[in-house]
Amino acid sequence: MQTVRCILVDDEFPALGYLQTLCRQLPYVEVIKSYNNPLKFLNERHSLDFDVCILDITMPGISGVQLARQLRDKAIIFSTAYKEYAAEAFDLDVVDYIRKPYQLGRLEKAFLKAKDWLSAKQLQSNTYLELNTNRGKARINSNEIAFVTVAENDRRDKSILLKDGRYVLAKNITFDHLAHALPARAFCRINRKTLVALDTISSYTGQWVYCISPLSEAPVQFSISEQYREDFKSKLSS
Repeated sequence: MQTVRCILVDDEFPALGYLQTLCRQLPYVEVIKSYNNPLKFLNERHSLDFDVCILDITMPGISGVQLARQLRDKAIIFSTAYKEYAAEAFDLDVVDYIRKPYQLGRLEKAFLKAKDWLSAKQLQSNTYLELNTNRGKARINSNEIAFVTVAENDRRDKSILLKDGRYVLAKNITFDHLAHALPARAFCRINRKTLVALDTISSYTGQWVYCISPLSEAPVQFSISEQYREDFKSKLSS
């Protein structure tokens, strides 16, 4: 069975330690790192390679719900001592929730759900674009795209930045065409000149979106146009 890479976040040391112990009993689960400080995890999340995150819902500084909204490409399992949080967890499209005190059988069931979620996501996101570029025909996996902007020399062309830092110049193509070709849940147009992958967004305000770029340590800033603001907010909250 394929290994699942997991992050654990809980501000209570006893619960976190017990959860680690249970995870070690599942041979296909690898705990990458555990955090008792959710804000520290928030700051380090982009440097971590993981598939699943188990989040305690009630934590100081930032709640598990708030954290989950910033981990859109990860399988989220909520942990809680309170039954009433279950509905909110499913509203956020998380994989599952587990009640404290933890039980190994219930934890394993949650991880199996996470594996199914990851498999389905991989199938949905493997969309390939056939593009005419400045170097001829190109086939690009949508997972590789960070963001798309209008080309400097010709507005009919689009400059596509890939997550490995390479640029592709797509010739004579509209944003409407790209938006329809790309997975709707993974990309959003934010102004007339920019389309971004949602998993590159590090933060945003009412006027600006900040995206992680492979070409710089600091996030890249893009403006949000009024025309696209509601769609942007809807996709981030879904």
